[in-house]
Amino acid sequence: MLSSPNRRQRRVVVTGIGAVTPAGWGVEPFIQAILSGRTTIAGFSRFDHAAQRTHIAGQVPSEPAALQRVRGWHHLSNTDRFALASALEASQQAGLTGPLDDVSGVFFASSTGGLFETERFVHALIDPPDAPAPRGLLASYSLSSPAEAIARHLGVCGAVETVSSACAASALAIEQALRAIRRGEVEVAFTGGADCLCVTTYSGFNSLRAVDEQPCRPFRADRAGLSLGEGAAVLVLEALEHALARGATPLAEVLGAGSSCDASHMTAPHPDGVWAAEAMRRALADAGLESTAIDFLNAHGTATPLNDVAEAAAIRLVFGDYGRALPVEATKGVVGHLLGAAGAVEAVATIVSLRAGVLHPTPADGPVDDALGLDVVLGRPRASSALDTAMSANLGFGGANAALVLRRWSEERAS
Repeated sequence: MLSSPNRRQRRVVVTGIGAVTPAGWGVEPFIQAILSGRTTIAGFSRFDHAAQRTHIAGQVPSEPAALQRVRGWHHLSNTDRFALASALEASQQAGLTGPLDDVSGVFFASSTGGLFETERFVHALIDPPDAPAPRGLLASYSLSSPAEAIARHLGVCGAVETVSSACAASALAIEQALRAIRRGEVEVAFTGGADCLCVTTYSGFNSLRAVDEQPCRPFRADRAGLSLGEGAAVLVLEALEHALARGATPLAEVLGAGSSCDASHMTAPHPDGVWAAEAMRRALADAGLESTAIDFLNAHGTATPLNDVAEAAAIRLVFGDYGRALPVEATKGVVGHLLGAAGAVEAVATIVSLRAGVLHPTPADGPVDDALGLDVVLGRPRASSALDTAMSANLGFGGANAALVLRRWSEERAS
């Protein structure tokens, strides 16, 4: 979907970011992790995986004690906790305090919601303990639960929407938030995604033989599959005039977004990458930019043989010869595939790179697959004074594709 004709009249900026990842609770440990060149994917204890064919994932560590004092915290699912903690961090950075009423909205994504807790309830029914299965475990079953938890705690009375389109879901949620602000439906939007590791998802990807027994290696010649992770990320999107009027300092500007669907296969991407390329082209058109304006790409980069080939093909279709020199980040090599949260986490990583002028490396040894023709950042961070505009792309199950164009903020761009 392309933007409405008045998009130039309503510029949209990011005024706050928050994250919970396998690196820890908060954006700062996430930054340290992606710049370290080391993966957080390892053995995990979220559930018993002895019968699974693989035994690693990116698990979020225990929450800080301060969060346990948040109202209603102990009644929230893990996914809701990840979402709420990220939203609280983002709102604090944005300087938003008190009820936000109907000037704000929540546009959020999830693939599993409270499925981990639902699994616990079902197991308790099948193999009952002395006490009955606690029905409170089902309170977060709905995929809308993370968005609703954020709205309740932050006093958001505007639109509250949930997107569940697999691995592209939170990038699509960010697109929804962008368009809602451009249309004047809200002034402030909390947008992102959250997901928790659970047996159903882990088993499903293992049954597809899509999970690597080692930490994933996006775009590498010896890649053998993805690694699952959990967590959340939230971005506060705001109309530029609203942000400046209240004295907020933007972190980045959202220039455009685009989406598409392969309509090709239940799980595999279209091998030629044609519809992933279309999402990227639509994002560029929405931003009013040529492909050569993009200084780097944060790729979906799952490390599955099919996905990396299709994404590389899409990059060639959109960027042509320029794409061979376009630096590529692959965040999943650090924290794993966060499913419904992936697009938001990677958008945060993109903003971090733009602000710092440093591209984060993808962990693991071994060369990039020559057949892909990509300049993947490896080994150590790559500093560059020329990082101004970037694209973050996501390709989901069922062929859902999304792309975002983000630009580094500077004061001279305020007018």
